[in-house]
Amino acid sequence: MVTIRPLFTATLALAFALPFAAQANHDTAAPGSSGHGGHVHAPRPELGASAAYDAKGTLWAVYKDGEHVRLRSSKDDGATWSQPVTVNAVPEAVGAEGDARPRVALGGEGEIYVTWTRPMTKPYTGEIRFARSLDGGRTFSQPIVVHSDRQEITHRFDSLAVNTTGEVFVAWVDKRDIPQGEAAKSYRGAAVYYAVSSDHGASFRGDWRVAEHSCECCRVALTAQPDGTVTALWRHVFEGGVRDHAMARLGDDGKVSAFTRATHDDWQIDGCPHHGPSIARDDSGTLHAVWFTGAPGNEGVQYGRLVDGRVEGQRRIGGDTAEHADLAVSGKRVAIAWKEFDGTESHLRAMRSDDAGRTWREIDLAETAGMNDQPRVLVHGDTFRVLWNSREQPLRVVALP
Repeated sequence: MVTIRPLFTATLALAFALPFAAQANHDTAAPGSSGHGGHVHAPRPELGASAAYDAKGTLWAVYKDGEHVRLRSSKDDGATWSQPVTVNAVPEAVGAEGDARPRVALGGEGEIYVTWTRPMTKPYTGEIRFARSLDGGRTFSQPIVVHSDRQEITHRFDSLAVNTTGEVFVAWVDKRDIPQGEAAKSYRGAAVYYAVSSDHGASFRGDWRVAEHSCECCRVALTAQPDGTVTALWRHVFEGGVRDHAMARLGDDGKVSAFTRATHDDWQIDGCPHHGPSIARDDSGTLHAVWFTGAPGNEGVQYGRLVDGRVEGQRRIGGDTAEHADLAVSGKRVAIAWKEFDGTESHLRAMRSDDAGRTWREIDLAETAGMNDQPRVLVHGDTFRVLWNSREQPLRVVALP
């Protein structure tokens, strides 16, 4: 077992302290209501952050700072960070807790794309915002709303990806299809929608539906395919209230193909677990995924390879408190990171495979006693790192050996 405890200077901690003050956001509702299922969740700190490496090895990170989304960059793998750049010049509400967080993706010519959810006045409502930088992160365009539907309903939990031809895909959870009146009580979940930009984010077309009956508040995972399509993986509400996962291929023309059930745990639950999946493609075309299930006898974080509607090599990840795993792939190398809570501290743990998920080694990476976000696995070339944002150590980047 390798234990790594990265150093963090007091000066850098102080510089980040104020922007990451925790703010409460409640996601509670009764089954059949317009909220998010039967689970009651305590307020969580809004520490949601995302990061990505560009081709030159610069790391770009976005996070919430009050009513702004900020961007920072690092040329030394998170040891030091640039001064923040404001993504949205005009203050507005920004969602940044749980499976909702600002997202960043990079284009092949230096474009920086950022999305986030702007909560609206009614509970559980929001709209998906987008801004871009074409000058290396010095300035950003005025934010736009990605979707054409402007009802004050759920458009939340955005995901962002750039395909092999440079088109920008944005997917989200959407409740426009829920019928009115008594019929709403029998409608399962929400839906997944997406939109595409072919002009580097200047405009979007779409509001295309991927599938009805998605889970209401689990993040959607996206990964680009060589043919220009993007594969989406999300928690789906199947017949009988089973909340496993589904998968489909999204085209830039609105065509959705290859819809299939992706996981088969048969977890029957009347509520949203706030626990979305992660997916990545290796160089042979195999899709690797991590997800969470509470199915009796199979509880916990799971890993598996998604092949032709079945799961190969499924295995449980971590201990009884393992949660919020993320995954990345480079060639045949696969890295997974997650966190576990021992009653006092949260522990960042990881697994790495060098043979496409056949064999693994586990690694203890770091720990904190303070509030912390879900980990994000980052990949640059053959190197994996983990972004783990916390109140004590904001934008912390941990090497995954």
